[in-house]
Order: sequence, then C-alpha cells, then structure tokens
Amino acid sequence: MRGEVFMARYEYGGDEFIFVELAEEMSLEVNFQAMAITKQLKEEQIPGILDICPSNASYMVRFEPEKIHPDKLISKLKDLEQTISIDDFELSSRMVDVPVLFEDPWTHETVMRFRERHQDPNSTDLEYTARINGFDSTDALIDAMTGSPYLVTMIGFVPGLPWCYQMVPREQQIEAPKYVRPRTFTPERAFGLGGAFTVIYPVDGAGGYQLFGIAAAPIFEKDSKLYDFQDTMTFPKQGDIFRYRSVTREEYDSIRKEVEDGTFRYLTKEITFTPKQVLDNPKAFSEEVLRRLYS
Repeated sequence: MRGEVFMARYEYGGDEFIFVELAEEMSLEVNFQAMAITKQLKEEQIPGILDICPSNASYMVRFEPEKIHPDKLISKLKDLEQTISIDDFELSSRMVDVPVLFEDPWTHETVMRFRERHQDPNSTDLEYTARINGFDSTDALIDAMTGSPYLVTMIGFVPGLPWCYQMVPREQQIEAPKYVRPRTFTPERAFGLGGAFTVIYPVDGAGGYQLFGIAAAPIFEKDSKLYDFQDTMTFPKQGDIFRYRSVTREEYDSIRKEVEDGTFRYLTKEITFTPKQVLDNPKAFSEEVLRRLYS
C-alpha cells in the first residue's frame, strides 16, 4: 500500500465542522497520513480553526465561518494532503506496558450473561475469535495478540477509550465482528476486539466487542490519584504503542493493590520513529519495541 494516493472525501457537519475521509479502509499507512496532516494543521495555527480531531482513517476540523470561509479551509486541507508525505513524518511517542488478565472471572461472567446476543452462543469470545482466525487454541490467539505491539490510532468515543491497531502486515491482522446485538453491560477495564481494533473500556457501560480479559490498571481516573493521571483524567494518547502483557491472577491482584494504594505507575519508554520503519519491516519494528520497552 506504500505510495498509494488517497482520494479524500469532504463533508460538512453543520456550519462549523468539516469531516475528511482519507480512505474507506483503515490501514497503518492511512492512519499515519491522518496524524501527519493534523499535526501540521495544528502547528500552523490557522486563524478560525477551533479544534482538530484525528481519527482512524479520517479527521474532523471545527472552524469559525466568520473567520475562515469553508471553501478556503477545504482548499488549505487539499494542499496539505498533496504536499505532506508520511515518508517525512516523524512521530514522538510512548511505548506502554499494558498488563491484561485474560479469561478473567468478571468479563467471563459478562460473556456468559449475553450469550444469546453472540454469533456462537456455544463458544466463549476467545474460543470463537481463535477459531475464525485460524488458531488451534485460545492460548495461540493470546500469544499472537501479546507478541506484537498495537498502535493507538485514536481516542474516543467515551473518555479515554483507546482504539488500537496491531502493528503487523495486513494479512496477519486478527479480526472479529462485534456481537450480533450489543450488551447492556460491560465491566470497567474490559479488554476486547471488534473488527481489527482492540479497546479497553474505561468505565462500566454497554458494549459489543468480543471480550477476552480485563486490564489490571485504569485508563480513566477522574480523581487523579495515580502518577500517570496528575495532568489528565485519561491515560492513552494517539500515537502510543501498547504492548499487551498477559499476567497471572496473582500478578493482577498485586497491580490492583498498587492502584488502590496510589503507588501504581505504568511502565513507559519514550520512542521516536517513522512510518517507514513500521511499514517496511513491521516484524523488526515489533522486536525493537519489545526489546527497548523491557530493557
């Protein structure tokens, strides 16, 4: 997909919003393109632009029509899309260790409670996803998910919810559909997969992603008691690189105690990388991330 010219589509959302779809299908390349365009747009500080919201394969701009005409703004966006190349884009980000207890009792109870809403009521979500992706066991699926990092491609649609895309070649992506009918309950910190995206639910609520486990640490913390939440109630940032690490119940309980005591801190390492490093050799990039994160 390298070098493909994206045919952007523009839509108005009322008088103050322009929505730009860069491509119909999500890919690492198009997400890097969205990041590069919106980063440049923020740096230029164009009068009349109020907010810029990058997404998976798109972005949205809120503007003041009294200060910048929408036609002029669209012309500016088209210029950026023609001139910005991800080959010149460098991303400064964080590598993050995200401990997950797979097949935990809390999400398992939810999975069993809503079986009638699932594609395969006779399998757990892990068993179903392993089977449709060609794995011979749930352990093999877990190994594949924890064996390579995930890029946080966007944050939304509830506070702090990270959409994460596996940094592997497209043909190796692990995918699964959402539930046939949504659940009315999903526990806080539940870890799941929908389409090609993993998520961590920041709070209790409805949901439809396949549920595999539960994150040990919060990603949303309104009281800002923990170190990682001193300046913000939400932990994930677009461009973060998550490595999901499978933990035992004992390790999970230990982390939960640290959270309750206010002493927990995420293991993070700074990283600067280019899309070229990821797209040209994702396997080597994944190995480098794992080596540097735990060194």
